[in-house]
Amino acid sequence: MSADKKQASQAESRRQFLRWLAASPLLAAPGAGDLFAQDSLKRADPMIWATTPDTEMIKSPKDAINVFDFEAVARQKVPPAHFGYMASGIDDEVTLRANRTAFQHWQLRPRRLRDVSKVDMSVNLFGTKWNTPIIIAPTGGNKAYDPEGEVAVARACKAGGHLNILSGAGATPIEEVVAARGGEVWFQLYATSSFDVAAQVARRMEKAGVPVMEITVDRNGGRNQETFARLRRLDTRVCASCHTAGIGAAKERPNYDGIDLSGVKSMQSANLTWDFIKKMREVTKMKLVLKGIVTEEDARLCLKYGVDGVHVSNHGGRSEDSGRGAIDALPEVAKVLKGKMPILFDSGVRRGTDVFKAMALGASAICIGRPYLWGLGAFGQPGVERVLELLREEYAGVMQQMGAVNTAAIVPEMIKHA
Repeated sequence: MSADKKQASQAESRRQFLRWLAASPLLAAPGAGDLFAQDSLKRADPMIWATTPDTEMIKSPKDAINVFDFEAVARQKVPPAHFGYMASGIDDEVTLRANRTAFQHWQLRPRRLRDVSKVDMSVNLFGTKWNTPIIIAPTGGNKAYDPEGEVAVARACKAGGHLNILSGAGATPIEEVVAARGGEVWFQLYATSSFDVAAQVARRMEKAGVPVMEITVDRNGGRNQETFARLRRLDTRVCASCHTAGIGAAKERPNYDGIDLSGVKSMQSANLTWDFIKKMREVTKMKLVLKGIVTEEDARLCLKYGVDGVHVSNHGGRSEDSGRGAIDALPEVAKVLKGKMPILFDSGVRRGTDVFKAMALGASAICIGRPYLWGLGAFGQPGVERVLELLREEYAGVMQQMGAVNTAAIVPEMIKHA
């Protein structure tokens, strides 16, 4: 490439980046004008942390220094509407930002003079040993970011030895994902308004060999995804050309294929109650994990109704704009449940320090969402592999810095709230 063409390409990348910044609600936040100041705090999603208009985007996964390096590339390659859907929180996106800023209020207390020349990151979940607590969270429609979608993600999980949780809103059948992963895959269920439909999906998952099913309990209302709406306006494509059944429709979710959906009034679960959990226990032998638990009151009800695990999550700030970071909800849930069932955690995890902080606060494993979608959108499977590799490397380094030779050595005394 000639110098002139390279300069023109970089200039266009900067223009695209600045157009995206202009569409972000974060620019209306106090202090937004200092986003690029050298001494400013790291800014929150959906803003780019590592790449700025004055730096060149990475050309391959191996060039990435941290997971944020993939975000700018994904923004450039992924269609605006698809990227906006992934990047969005809801309303003022206070919760989206809080998921990142809340981590900054938790400080680590390193222990010294311990032999950490080798660290063991492994964890055990429902009898299966995993080499790392870092898990692929369920995210919908991965083919919006790369043609191979969930299959590419599953292969990346296989390469790095990670647990993969397939979303009920995924664009690939469970059978194909299990084959690509070559091992255990969990499934996340959007129950819809019909228990009968949910039960049929559960039976299909059980037949496919899924040992654990997560039931999402925090998608029970409408949401105003402003970043999605703004970036969608920049997309010149006709949505109906791909989303023939309508965006988010069950017919676009292959794991609902062959199921009678005539009784489904909504893909949301506004009618979901604890009685649903009780009935689902009678339908399947799979372990049941509730995704979206953020209070000690609901944690106690999880014990009462005999679920097998919980997933502390605020859906990455995509379900409600409470303004509370998920990491701040973890301690009260762990206080009730720790030692009684596994606790998964997600929402805002971007660094090895984030993983360690969540583990110290009582999580059994940590799920990531947007970072692997950045990698997928930027470079496909190799991008996902590199994202996972970076997080493993950072987490192992933090364990050494903290004097934690294995997971059992990560204790609450290693963290305090500032």
